[in-house]
Amino acid sequence: MSVLIAYGTVEGQTGKIARFIEDLVKTSGEDVRMVNTSDPSDDVDVECFDRVILAGSVHERRHPADFEVFLTANRKALKDRKTMLISVSLSAAFDQGLEEAQDYVDELRMRTELDPERELLVAGAVRSRNYGFYETQILRHVVLRGRDFDPSVKEHEFTDWDTLAGEVKDFLAPVEA
Repeated sequence: MSVLIAYGTVEGQTGKIARFIEDLVKTSGEDVRMVNTSDPSDDVDVECFDRVILAGSVHERRHPADFEVFLTANRKALKDRKTMLISVSLSAAFDQGLEEAQDYVDELRMRTELDPERELLVAGAVRSRNYGFYETQILRHVVLRGRDFDPSVKEHEFTDWDTLAGEVKDFLAPVEA
């Protein structure tokens, strides 16, 4: 089986998630190719792959534009493949944010007409060292909205790696006749 991992990242957590998935696929003995959708020189023919894992981060309620362009440009090939969409956001880190995180996916599906076999909401990370005063305030008062986490104090990875590994392994499992 051949697996394509196409990802769009802004601060790097989705890239880290994509590399983690790449390692899982390699460990399972399958062929894998990873593509960063923001790299225009990374040309790929989606039709050459049996399964596709799409991972995109969410910032300001949207997945990266280049990620959405990739989905739209490859819409037909993606419909013909077993596809998993992984949406990475801070909203997915909190029970009270899951509905909002699902809204991001619903909006992405509406814009791109993507219809993946599976969807997974994955919690992202806070990279405080990358934020200025304005970004920290937006994160604190809009994104985290009173949740028990102060982004100015520390960096934190909310990603549940064990759950992610289980979901990816399940997606890669052979289809039973």
